[in-house]
Amino acid sequence: MSSYCYEAVDAGGLKTQGTLDVTDQSEALRRIKEMGLFPTKVAPPTPFRRRQRKVFAVPKMLKLQVRMPAGRIKPVVLAVFTRQLATLIDVGMPLMRGLRILQEQTENRALRRVITDVAAAIEGGGTLTEALAAHPRVFSPLYVNMVKAGEMGGVLEVALRRQAEFMEKALKIKGKIKAAMFYPVAVLVVATGILALLTVFVIPRFQAIFDGLLNGRPMPPFTVLVLKISDVFKSHFLTVGMVGLALAVVLPILVRTRRGRRWFDRFKLIMPVVGTVCRKVVLSRFARTLGTLLGSGVPILQALTIVKETAGNVIVGGVISKIHDSVKEGGSIAGPLKESRIFPAMVSGMVDVGEQTGALPDMLMRIADTSDEEVDNAVSAMTSLLEPVMIIFLAIVVGSIVIAMFLPLIALIGGDVIGVGAGAGGGS
Repeated sequence: MSSYCYEAVDAGGLKTQGTLDVTDQSEALRRIKEMGLFPTKVAPPTPFRRRQRKVFAVPKMLKLQVRMPAGRIKPVVLAVFTRQLATLIDVGMPLMRGLRILQEQTENRALRRVITDVAAAIEGGGTLTEALAAHPRVFSPLYVNMVKAGEMGGVLEVALRRQAEFMEKALKIKGKIKAAMFYPVAVLVVATGILALLTVFVIPRFQAIFDGLLNGRPMPPFTVLVLKISDVFKSHFLTVGMVGLALAVVLPILVRTRRGRRWFDRFKLIMPVVGTVCRKVVLSRFARTLGTLLGSGVPILQALTIVKETAGNVIVGGVISKIHDSVKEGGSIAGPLKESRIFPAMVSGMVDVGEQTGALPDMLMRIADTSDEEVDNAVSAMTSLLEPVMIIFLAIVVGSIVIAMFLPLIALIGGDVIGVGAGAGGGS
């Protein structure tokens, strides 16, 4: 007998966890299912021998254990696997044969091991849902519940295809945002490096030249200001670097705290320009996830619980919690959406129409498609706005440095010209 820790949700969407003393993982999954729960995580015991294989032999005096990397399955790889499995099942191929074919052709070692474990669990009498739930780090609760709904409804290929489409849409939006932000970030990094080079190495040399040419005469105030800023950066270069490094380390730690995460998620939604894109991305994820789950036959309360876990924003997660409570008490989804003031009024209106006509999943998918188009337009507009703003900003900064360096020369040339003119006048 071994102890298995599990996490599961009931029909009402409430999370529960506990421990079972059973012989193997399949029996643990069956016991959880008999209790009327839907498992989301089952942690099997780790055999001692398996752990020993991943530890290098090192001197005992060091008391160190170096573990081999476990490998990572990228979302794009998992999306391709899901699409291929749905296609194989759709053409009439048995599930086990399809898994074996995908196991042979995949090049990702981590995915190959997972497929092997899933196939072995199914051969042992388990369902695909139970086999996937045993790998919570690979298959999210959304993925597992989509497959469960497909198995229960006899439309596994449809559920897998919808999950693949969901993952592909999410990757597409993420890729567009990354591509749009690459140019501004690259320009900002290069500009920061150039300004640091000018401030620390170039400007101080001009100061030495000016001191020799002006012979004690005062420099223009703007030039003095730029030279002082350069001197501060040059004298405290290590301090400035350490402060920047400390901020880069401390800020992610603060964001991981409960209060810090809440503040950061709220800030992302209210930021000018960028906040609009964040709200549209969050709306698209919420609508597509909920619409996909409801369209696959997942109960509404359980679907809302999964959507909350995959929202990616604490503030939006709080809104989904209010929606869950409203639906649990017999209310609607549109009411809490309208009160949140995070999503546009049009969204709550469309959801209200979907609830009244019984076409809520289709309405949510339309909202998601519309939001995706608006995200594309918003990202394009943001990129078009950022480029001239950054160019103007860099022109002002670099131009100010150039002007500050030329002002003493202009003053020197002007003084010399005046001196020559005065000498000529006195001689006559």
